[in-house]
Amino acid sequence: MRLIIVDGLDGVGKDTHAQLIKKRYEKLGDRVVVRSHPSNDNFFGRKAKKALLGQGKINKLKASVFYMFDVLLSIRKYYRRKDIDTLIMVRYLVGTAYLPKKLAKIGYRFFYGFVPTSKYMFFLDAEPKIVLKRFEERPEKEMFETFDSLVKVRNKALSLVKDWYIIDSSKSIDKTYLSIEKILAKLD
Repeated sequence: MRLIIVDGLDGVGKDTHAQLIKKRYEKLGDRVVVRSHPSNDNFFGRKAKKALLGQGKINKLKASVFYMFDVLLSIRKYYRRKDIDTLIMVRYLVGTAYLPKKLAKIGYRFFYGFVPTSKYMFFLDAEPKIVLKRFEERPEKEMFETFDSLVKVRNKALSLVKDWYIIDSSKSIDKTYLSIEKILAKLD
């Protein structure tokens, strides 16, 4: 099974690019599943999403814990299934960057050693000013979708993903995907 991880902060185009990657592999004949977190099809994902729409330290903690269980449930349910050729996980490991700085590094190292990883690990990155403009179209804002929060979390995330493919997603969708596709072609 090919495991592809598409991660990054809110508003960088993770789901959009995961769908483009899915189409690429389906055209090649693969059976592809995309799991985006938090997911709506289980208790943990729904609780994580609800907490993300709240405010305060308790909701931050709830969002992190429920998000973690949502990802673990997806791994348990989909990883190494014989009827799936390509599994694309969206919002996977970098959720640990939303934790306080010391916990973020510890949490990342722990989960990096615990969950399946891959040579197909993409971190989509964009400047917070660009991401904020994209949020203007959203009906609901999550707790981390402020300029200050984006700057802090982005800095933590970039310090964690040093061995990932870091993709500049501030460009158009087509240009960003072209960068991803070149890497996919090289890795396949």
